[in-house]
Amino acid sequence: MSESILLVDDQKEVLGYVSKILKKAGFEVLCEQTAEAGLAVFKKNAEQLSLAILDLDLGKGRDDGLLLLQQMKAFAAHVPIIILSGKGTISSATSALKMGAEDFLEKDAYIEEHLRVSVEKVRALLKIVNENRRLKQENQGLNKDLDYFAKVLESRYRIVSDHPLMHKAVEKCRRLANIPRPVLIRGERGVGKELIAGTIHYSSRRARKPFVVVNCAAFHGELLESELFGHEKGAFTGAVSRKIGRFEQANGGTLFLDEIGNMALDFQEKILRVLEYPRFERVQGTESIEVDVRVLAATNASLEKMMAEGRFREDLYDRLSFETVNVPPVRERLEDIPLLVEHFSARMRAEVPEIEDKTWSPGALSQLGRYHWPGNVRQLKNVVERTLYSAPDATITAADLPEILSSVEKAATTFPDQVARFERQLLLRALHATANNQKKAAEKLGLSYDQFRHYYKKYDLKSARS
Repeated sequence: MSESILLVDDQKEVLGYVSKILKKAGFEVLCEQTAEAGLAVFKKNAEQLSLAILDLDLGKGRDDGLLLLQQMKAFAAHVPIIILSGKGTISSATSALKMGAEDFLEKDAYIEEHLRVSVEKVRALLKIVNENRRLKQENQGLNKDLDYFAKVLESRYRIVSDHPLMHKAVEKCRRLANIPRPVLIRGERGVGKELIAGTIHYSSRRARKPFVVVNCAAFHGELLESELFGHEKGAFTGAVSRKIGRFEQANGGTLFLDEIGNMALDFQEKILRVLEYPRFERVQGTESIEVDVRVLAATNASLEKMMAEGRFREDLYDRLSFETVNVPPVRERLEDIPLLVEHFSARMRAEVPEIEDKTWSPGALSQLGRYHWPGNVRQLKNVVERTLYSAPDATITAADLPEILSSVEKAATTFPDQVARFERQLLLRALHATANNQKKAAEKLGLSYDQFRHYYKKYDLKSARS
């Protein structure tokens, strides 16, 4: 598409001569003889115009081209303008340049050469302007992306913690974000290993590309190979069409392999090869597919023990663990429980408007802090949501928590421990059923008030009910 120039001159022969020069240089030229018509065409085509050339004297008064220049600049300041004059003066040239004209040329014997040089100057200027505009738009797009990814990290992959161990893990994630090497994420089930992987991806230059998650424990044998590498039509029974695998889906981005310890030993060699040489073939395929994928892996298993037993390849372990991020269990950061409770409560209320705003009592929070949380953050989230749903009152007490949490013991396996747990549960249920009336609770359990008070002090139920 040719560049467009608007030429305004009241002399028809000048229009013809100058437009011929400009067309010869490859421009599309719009010609007008009056200021009014020139301004109308300018306003209509301002976004497409590369340049406007105006005569200084348009026949209605001395230097009336300057007025047109002023009007055009007021409407679209980005369009470069050159002023032509048959007998210009220094004052006119100075005025034109002050008003924003790019150049001031006289109509003399050298007009063609002057125009060529001046137009080339304008072309160079336009190139810079357009490049700056492109960069500005690109930066605006990048800023929008950064805002979006910040929101993704905040909403979907937000790590809620004030504990130094978690701060250390998150800081390591950010340092690793743009290092194109595998990272091994280790931690017990439910600690949030996928959140760590998401933090690494969305903090990296790959954030605009896919973040693909595969739970290796969900697939076995050929199914995992097909899931990761894809397959061709007819590769096995039920393969009715070609399938694109997760490695291809993650091209340019990040592939998160969760529960890597569940991967069969013979398949581990194939993963190792893809990590070393990022090429593979689909199942029953002959085409070699090259990908650019950053691999993150996670496990809750003892890979060291598996290697000693010959169930996990040492070379794959070395390749995956360029760096390791250890995610601490909840029992090692009990101080985070109130933060996590508030976080999950707020999310639950936002997702389910019918859930009422409820307050967690100190006793309930204390009870949560005394539990050992084998399921970690995932289990805590489930408990918070269930309790918010089921608690009858505006204040959640320890009695509202699931029965599994009613014992303060970390692992009650002996007979006396289990008896103590059962007694404490009975007392808490009776208190809850009687609105915390100790005399009525004692009657409900068939105890005297003194007997009830003995057990009440023994199991520290005062703090549990506060």
